[in-house]
Amino acid sequence: MKQHLSVELYQNINKRLQRLEGQVRGVRGMLQEERDCQDVLTQLAAIRGAAHQIALLLVENYAIECLSNPTATDSADKTISKMVNILGKLS
Repeated sequence: MKQHLSVELYQNINKRLQRLEGQVRGVRGMLQEERDCQDVLTQLAAIRGAAHQIALLLVENYAIECLSNPTATDSADKTISKMVNILGKLS
């Protein structure tokens, strides 16, 4: 099922992705500057956390959209199974 994002959610996710891009560029700069490993790892942890939060927003939207509006091809059980599979990939 194609996921539909509200304008507000799309803007929220887009803003987060832009921030994430900036963080990745920042880490590349830190590596070029040969910054302390602990600082780089701290930033990588922040990137991972930010990406995870974006994924959770999308999973929540998926759950609301797909469970509220099941398609003729997917039962609620199949939709839940797909969502659990996606959640497993996020850990």
